[in-house]
Amino acid sequence: MSAEVIALIVLVLVFLIATVRSINMGALALVAAFVVGTAVFGVKVTDVLGGFPANLFVILVGVTYLFALAKNNGTVDWIVHRAVIAVRGRVALMPWVMFVVCAAITAIGAASPAAVAIVAPVAMGFAARYRINPVMMGLMVVQGATGGSFSPIGIFGAITNGVVDKSHLPGNPAVLFFSAMGACALISLIGFLTLGGAKLLRRDRESPKVPAMAPAGVGVGVGGSAGDSEPEPAGDDLPRLDAQRSLTLVGLAVLAVGALVFDLDIGFLALAVAVVLTLIFPSAARGTVDKISWGTVLLVGGIVTYVSLLEDQGTVKWLGDGVAHVGTPLLAAFLICLIGAVVSAFASTTGILGALIPLAVPFLQTGQVGAVGLVTALAISASVVDCSPFSTNGALVVANADADERDNVFKRLMTWGMTIMVVAPVLCWAILVVPGSLS
Repeated sequence: MSAEVIALIVLVLVFLIATVRSINMGALALVAAFVVGTAVFGVKVTDVLGGFPANLFVILVGVTYLFALAKNNGTVDWIVHRAVIAVRGRVALMPWVMFVVCAAITAIGAASPAAVAIVAPVAMGFAARYRINPVMMGLMVVQGATGGSFSPIGIFGAITNGVVDKSHLPGNPAVLFFSAMGACALISLIGFLTLGGAKLLRRDRESPKVPAMAPAGVGVGVGGSAGDSEPEPAGDDLPRLDAQRSLTLVGLAVLAVGALVFDLDIGFLALAVAVVLTLIFPSAARGTVDKISWGTVLLVGGIVTYVSLLEDQGTVKWLGDGVAHVGTPLLAAFLICLIGAVVSAFASTTGILGALIPLAVPFLQTGQVGAVGLVTALAISASVVDCSPFSTNGALVVANADADERDNVFKRLMTWGMTIMVVAPVLCWAILVVPGSLS
């Protein structure tokens, strides 16, 4: 049995054992990475640790630490109430507002994790306050960021179009962008309807609307019937800006501008803002370190370390090469889309887009499979799975969920991610690849 096959079997066992037994999957994956790396691949421990996602670690710790401070001092409550007023009390609109905001941010060139890191804490806070399904809110935040990333100046769009040009393949940036955005919007719509969106719409119709310039009042809650919905604080009870909250808002603005405009590392920037706020207002920092989602950090760090080991040792390339030699181009196209989805659910979407498209070049040059259709199908398959809790975006959603809901959000996002991982390649292949091969 080859080392690649053993490593893949161990990965499956990690998931099975962590599902059956009450053990952190990340801790189990770290042990598996050590055993497989040293005993199967024969690499040093330092090489195994080289795959630990230090950047993701800093992002998760920095962002959750900063927003724990913002929750403690009431800044998040202030933002949430202003958002309710902005949508005139129509709570059902907020998931779509978050979708559009994330899409707009990434469409102009921001990295998807940066957009999610900034928007997700507020979105998840809003979901907790107004009893919106946190899985639905997180799913729509991630899908909005993913769809916008495929604009011609977005990160995913630029990478995909660049690889296509470098590989001397025909491309169509408009088809790529609108197809990806359509796929993300469709997934969001399905999530909205199946995770409580219809109930929110009904609640908005039955409950009194909040005037545009008035404080959020009674009837905005979304649990139970309109008559027993949770009343909102009115007038003087609304969170007000004080020196601490104002400075926190300034810090969040610095985070957004630094990450989105100047491309600064969002993890270190969030930590820097949090440290400054802690030095100025030490009383508000009590207990915030405990609110960092350490369990999520361990889980994601362990899984990504193991998958990075597989990438470094050529297991992913081994899979891709095996697919490239499949005799039937149409079948090979489907398998490449499936591999892209599976690997991207646990690793870097950016890396997958850059690695798998060149693997498809040999059979694309035969003319039996349309290049534009396959590239678009592969790009969508490898990106819409970013809601997986093992990806950066999914991990940010889990980390910013309420502590009581975190395990449930993780499990539900994993279910959604694994479902999309299978369904997306099938549909993309059937809609975008098969018609081109038959024409």
